[in-house]
Amino acid sequence: MGQATQTFVDEPPSGERLTSYDRAHMKLYMRLLDAARDGADWREAVHVLFGLDPGRDPERCRRIHDAHLARARWMTERGYRELVRESQRKTPS
Repeated sequence: MGQATQTFVDEPPSGERLTSYDRAHMKLYMRLLDAARDGADWREAVHVLFGLDPGRDPERCRRIHDAHLARARWMTERGYRELVRESQRKTPS
């Protein structure tokens, strides 16, 4: 896993609509899901994916990790449907 290069907010969107933030951070979401599936420690994931030092501010780092992981899970459960609808509108009949 490489170091983080994108900017991020501490709290990702929480609504039921896909946002520009979600679109810009889809790769991050997938990498978080992979890390969780592989049993990676949240401290390692937040360091590698966000470029943060969890030793300096563990509470903030944990909140950032958990909030983005929750949004990543939302994307796989419900958010992806909007992407599917968009792709169907773009596909010629």
